[in-house]
Amino acid sequence: MVAVPGSHTGWTFLTNHARVLAAIADNPNIRIRDIAAHCRLTERAVQRIISDLEQDGYLSHTREGRANTYRVEPDKVLRHPAEAGLTVAALLSLLVRDETDRIVRDETDRTGKPGDRPASLTATGGTSQ
Repeated sequence: MVAVPGSHTGWTFLTNHARVLAAIADNPNIRIRDIAAHCRLTERAVQRIISDLEQDGYLSHTREGRANTYRVEPDKVLRHPAEAGLTVAALLSLLVRDETDRIVRDETDRTGKPGDRPASLTATGGTSQ
């Protein structure tokens, strides 16, 4: 599991809904408890956000035993008029690329040499489709 950053006060660039959606996109089998820890939210808040995302068609889930497997709807268009035409996939591609770059930078900082770049990354640092 990725280390959880320290507490933060003040405003941020991303909403809690975007954070939860990105956590689920990164791991469709993630537990609500783990989403809550990663996003620094309560489990109840994560449940409400997942309910919001499912109600508006951004997310669905299937129950497998005691666990949920989530499915993000990548072609769904974002809600705000300022993001008209921008899809969930476009938003997540920015977040995933940034997270992957951060992991590579952290590995470089820790070892003093560049880490192995995931095969899904292109030479420009973007994700391949």
